Amino acid sequence: MKIGFLYAGQGSQKVGMGMDLYEKYPEFKETFDNVEGVDFDLKKVCFEGPTETLNETKYTQPCMVAFAVGMTKVLKNLGVEPVCAAGLSLGEYSALYASGVFTEQQVIPLVQFRGNAMQTAVQGRDCKMIAVLGLDKETVFAGCEKVKAELEDAGKSDLIAEPANFNCPGQITVSGDAEAVDMAAEVLKEMGAKRCLPVKVSGPFHTSLMKPAGDALAERFQNESFGDMQIPVVFNCIGREKEEAETIPALLEKQVQKSVYFDDSIKAMADMGVEAFVEIGPGKTLSKFVQKTTPDIPVYGVETVEDIEKLLEVIK
Repeated sequence: MKIGFLYAGQGSQKVGMGMDLYEKYPEFKETFDNVEGVDFDLKKVCFEGPTETLNETKYTQPCMVAFAVGMTKVLKNLGVEPVCAAGLSLGEYSALYASGVFTEQQVIPLVQFRGNAMQTAVQGRDCKMIAVLGLDKETVFAGCEKVKAELEDAGKSDLIAEPANFNCPGQITVSGDAEAVDMAAEVLKEMGAKRCLPVKVSGPFHTSLMKPAGDALAERFQNESFGDMQIPVVFNCIGREKEEAETIPALLEKQVQKSVYFDDSIKAMADMGVEAFVEIGPGKTLSKFVQKTTPDIPVYGVETVEDIEKLLEVIK
């Protein structure tokens, strides 16, 4: 069975994630006991919280990637090998770890740097994200362009509302300055959106407001080594594998400040022959996206020891 790994992104974290895995699997325990290069007690924040601390971007990102690294090691040790991988936003770094581009000791501090850069980029700015239900990509882009024109006419061209995540058919997020996003919600409802629901995030991720974070990552990548890709990774900002002329550092710099084409990424993996998806991470958010995008391909979420045991029964 050809399996594609999908890695959860920021927002699915929860206190206590991975505790049962830590107790059962030595390779998972090893990841949390030996983590280096972060300036906080990762195991304590991940397993004990409090929630408010875990939900801060600078803590969320290394905790989520440590979970993903540990789970990847467990699955591979049990013989579950992917033919390709992708991740939602932050999850892309976990996918690159799975492919051999990043090492375990490299990727966890790298995403803490990313989280700090993202948090700093919009410090003190009133931002918001909404999930727009029932519209296609073209309509959402058109609605955001209309809001941009209205803001320019009102002398508020510094405010933005941009499409951030194309998660699955009929679900697209718009993010940016709170005033602009509220305007976008009204415009998009007039254009036929069924609902525009607020999304709890700590910043306007995957919009042009994240350019300072992209710049910081570009500088950081100059001192990072990138291993050879052992399995294909489908990248967020292009919704496909990279071409030879495209570099991983450039794509990651772009990713933090451009839209995520996750629905296209799922379709690309299906076109690569994936027969089953495995979602790695707390929650089942990506499983829902798969079910709406490629309903004929099964998806299995692995978050706990019990989930792993169920997966092994299915695929072996």
